[in-house]
Amino acid sequence: MDRFFTAISTGIAAWVGQPSAFVIATATIIIWGLTGPVFHYSDTWQLVVNTATTIITFLMVFLIQNSQNRDAAAMQAKLDELIRAVDDARGQFIGIEHKTDHEIQRIRADLEKECQDAQEIEAGKPHSDQYLDRLMQRR
Repeated sequence: MDRFFTAISTGIAAWVGQPSAFVIATATIIIWGLTGPVFHYSDTWQLVVNTATTIITFLMVFLIQNSQNRDAAAMQAKLDELIRAVDDARGQFIGIEHKTDHEIQRIRADLEKECQDAQEIEAGKPHSDQYLDRLMQRR
């Protein structure tokens, strides 16, 4: 079941991300709009497109979320492998995505502080804020 759903969701997500899918969806809406006078803009005419778009949107949310979850998990696995393979990298960052938002924010703040302290120690190198200020002045 898992492989079947993965194959289906991957295929559909890939297809609906293509320009042809957008063209088909746009054409469908245009055709529906043009048929309004034929059906006298009836409640049934409106209900058809409302129901169809609601169902498609509802199902697409799950398919796209499944695709994004797999992409994010694959990216984390790749990053974990890089951390593992690089000698100077800190292994405690492997699996960090399983921590709470608060824990991750604390780790990020500690890393930023550590980088700022390291930059201040390095002679002749301006702080990253100075680089940003210089870039902003170029505008």
